[in-house]
Amino acid sequence: MQIENKRNIALVGHNSCGKTTLAEAMLYSTETIDRMGTVEQGNTVSDFDGVEIHRQTSIYTSSIIVDYRGHRITILDTPGFSDFVAEVITATKAVDAVVEVIDGAAGIEVQTLRTWQMARSYEKPIICFVNRLDRERADFIKTVNSLKKTFEEHIVPVQLPLGKEMNFKGVIDLLKNKAYVYKNNKGKFDEVDIPDDMKNEVEKYRTEVIESIVETDELLMDRYLNGEEMKENELATTLKKAIANREFVPVFCGAALPNIGVTTFLQSIVDLIPSPKDVGNVKAEDLEGNPVELKASEDEGLCALVFKTMIDPYIGKMNYIRIYSGVLNSNGQFYNVPKNVKEKVSHFYLMTGKKQMEIEKATPGDIVAIAKLKETSIGDILVTEPSQAVTMKPFDFPEPMISRAVYTRSKGDETKLSTGLSRLAEGDPTFRWEYDPETGETVISGMGDIHISVIVEKMKENFGVELEVGRPKIAYRETIKKKAVGEHKHKKQTGGHGQYGHVKIEVEPLPRGKGFEFVDKIVGGAIPRNFIPSAEKGIREALKEGVLAKYPVMDVRVTLFDGSYHEVDSSDISFQIAGLQAFKKATQQAKPVLLEPVMEVSIYCPEENMGDIMGDLNGRRGRILGMDSAPGGQKLIKALVPLAEMLEFSPQLNSLTSGRGYFTMKFNTYEEVPAKISEEIIKRRQQEEKTDSK
Repeated sequence: MQIENKRNIALVGHNSCGKTTLAEAMLYSTETIDRMGTVEQGNTVSDFDGVEIHRQTSIYTSSIIVDYRGHRITILDTPGFSDFVAEVITATKAVDAVVEVIDGAAGIEVQTLRTWQMARSYEKPIICFVNRLDRERADFIKTVNSLKKTFEEHIVPVQLPLGKEMNFKGVIDLLKNKAYVYKNNKGKFDEVDIPDDMKNEVEKYRTEVIESIVETDELLMDRYLNGEEMKENELATTLKKAIANREFVPVFCGAALPNIGVTTFLQSIVDLIPSPKDVGNVKAEDLEGNPVELKASEDEGLCALVFKTMIDPYIGKMNYIRIYSGVLNSNGQFYNVPKNVKEKVSHFYLMTGKKQMEIEKATPGDIVAIAKLKETSIGDILVTEPSQAVTMKPFDFPEPMISRAVYTRSKGDETKLSTGLSRLAEGDPTFRWEYDPETGETVISGMGDIHISVIVEKMKENFGVELEVGRPKIAYRETIKKKAVGEHKHKKQTGGHGQYGHVKIEVEPLPRGKGFEFVDKIVGGAIPRNFIPSAEKGIREALKEGVLAKYPVMDVRVTLFDGSYHEVDSSDISFQIAGLQAFKKATQQAKPVLLEPVMEVSIYCPEENMGDIMGDLNGRRGRILGMDSAPGGQKLIKALVPLAEMLEFSPQLNSLTSGRGYFTMKFNTYEEVPAKISEEIIKRRQQEEKTDSK
């Protein structure tokens, strides 16, 4: 297919705004499917994963292809829950335009704000589709005005609804100055005259559209000011260019479930949304950092981005890639730039849900899936040869927000646990897992409770491992607050050679984050040189378990300044034991304290909720660093909060903001635990030790 006839869009927006239903209506209107499924019935093309069907919501981005009037429209249907934001980030980068789907009754919601910001951060054109206008309290003009107020952009309705709420029956195209009444759910419509009672309103908004379009083109503006009548085709051409240049955000209307306005929206996608050539050359850099532009042409060298990795228990690994330039042939190969390897390609497919259509070659603008690549994963850049290697701006994924400890219900599933978690992490860059030897727990981390529960479901469904979930133990640390001296003489006499090692050390605190330093100040041969590393080894072993609650010790300097030895009985193990015991004695005298991880938290919320949120943070021992304005009319609160206090913050934030707030966090530093809380932690740790020893 010609590059000019390809369109790549991502449907983004808040959960339950109707993205999947809109994609289903597009498939049905183009007769790609013979009946419309629904999310509630679990029979849509997009949501084919078992967990999606069970939960009746999108969890993963799915690729859908519709052919409309000689154009191939590739639709990436993304999830709306913030827990699965990584799916939205990768889809947004892979497409040429973003369709922001908005519930006409609910209006702008928190994910509207987040996905809008994502689109702009990746410099993508935005098109709005106000959905569900057949619902009670749905109001198109109110939603448009809210968009204009929230986002400081050129936002203009290019359609108006015919009818309201239950009487919604069609759309008016302001550019064409025509009305369309939909007569059944198959997407068929009749062209009708604009109702008399709407003519003044239509003229008002039509004038706004025309003036907004001509403002983006000086020549057109001059002609318009001179009284020339603007032709429909030149207005459409100018509008398409303005959308591609992100100068204009058009707003369309419809209702996906009864399939009203979907066919006219498909025509607008073909007419107005930029093709891969229209968006201009894609920016990249060579390995020396010099700018490179990728031209959407088959005559250029191959350059493609891996934006999604799907792990299927039966098919295996499936990578979704976007071709920016050049050609990828079946039974060919490519060079993976980050992995520095070449991989062979046997087959690749255009995907519509889980349905595969094999093609022989992929060209610029194609989004295809390739199975069974050994080394390739999300974020990799694929080129023809190493000499053509380039890099692109990497995905900016947020850090996981919550962690939970998991345990297998069946003994013997530990190997399957690690295998399954590793494979799930390969396809989800915001999911992390690790086995913590300090606590003896397997800890999984994700973006929220829904994310964690989906991981647990996927482990059962895909890998047959049932998990129990608990609150994770915090990885506390220990340190000291003053200098102290410690001495230990290890002396043991048995048959034959005995054991003898004797060290004197001084411990002192280091600035936070400096770790451990060992200083050798032995003079005069008090300890032979070959036994000094042995003493250090013993001290390093002692760092693994502090004297308060057996947490690792950090940020200390140990100076070995004296000792003694026995010419026959001294040995490596003797000085290891002496070093270990001397360190424990010294730290007991050096005012040991517990440290806890403290997170840097960024909270986005409506202005009216700021007081409640800051009060909640104070109750969590948080320190407010500052406040600022955020895009979309929200406010940003920055704070430092102990990790132990953030484990249950997400549901509280949802409650305080009625679901309109969200937060990100990352590790900042370790800080001393208050004395009262420290006592409770030590007591709990001692109880755990007693329980484990039984």
